[in-house]
Amino acid sequence: MARASAVHLVNLDLNLLVVLRELLRERNVTRAAARLGVTQPAVSASLARLRRHFDDDLLVRSGNGYVLSPLAAQLTDQVEAICGATERLFGTGHDFDPGVSGREFTVFMADYTIEVLGSRLSAVLAEQAPGVQLHVRLVREAFARDIGGTIRLIDGLVAPPASRFDLPDVRSVELFTERWVCVVDAANPHVTGDELSLAQLAEMTWVAPFQPDRGFAPAAPMSRQLVLFGIQPRIRVRVESYQAVPHFVAGTDRVALLQERLARRVAPRLGLRVLPCPGDPEPIVERFWWHTDYDGDPAHRWFREVLVSLAAGI
Repeated sequence: MARASAVHLVNLDLNLLVVLRELLRERNVTRAAARLGVTQPAVSASLARLRRHFDDDLLVRSGNGYVLSPLAAQLTDQVEAICGATERLFGTGHDFDPGVSGREFTVFMADYTIEVLGSRLSAVLAEQAPGVQLHVRLVREAFARDIGGTIRLIDGLVAPPASRFDLPDVRSVELFTERWVCVVDAANPHVTGDELSLAQLAEMTWVAPFQPDRGFAPAAPMSRQLVLFGIQPRIRVRVESYQAVPHFVAGTDRVALLQERLARRVAPRLGLRVLPCPGDPEPIVERFWWHTDYDGDPAHRWFREVLVSLAAGI
């Protein structure tokens, strides 16, 4: 079986992977050709070969453009992961010059982390590595639960420590610390003082990020704090984003826990109050996690050092 798989790979033109990635990204032959630096007929020919291989149109005409077929949509994440891993594999062991490199880094972050680090990281890459590409994907709990099987395929993940990250082949470095605060609407008639008690939090209704359809998710960072406080929150709004949380607190009697840096940035604009979190909450420690396969990759090492340096200046 192993030999048959190897023969199958030998017979494939792996350059088609690169073409497929750009076609799935651009959903347009002309733009894909421009990104690849080849002619449009060459990409059209590759698309024809890909369609024969998968027995699927991949790009389907819709109005004046194209949309991905169901199979193409299914392939997107796999192609991104495989191309990224292949680039890292063949880049390992070579000197890395960020000033001339076209390396792509794929990183999972929460939207809160993007708020804190995103503009700084973007500016550094533009100045030091203008040809480097960055693919930032929003982290999801489903990915974090399967970190052992997927972190090999990306450059890393920014997230607080969790037991599921305690794996022999996963390493991390601390970036920065943060603390939880409470956010309420400035006109909330039930909050008159400058502090909230745990008893008040237990009675209020909540906006909560990354909660399942049913039940309570103690693995989510905010949920863990409430479990430690002994609070079973009455959740009225669930969102898949930290930055969405304050928008659904504004103008209501709801409450939420939020990272302090994010809370203080949005509070004036949304008419919110930022109050200390009672109950002596745990600090939030954001770390960068990666697979040990990349320890010897000079490009990866450079990227880690950039993140650590940026975080030190927060």
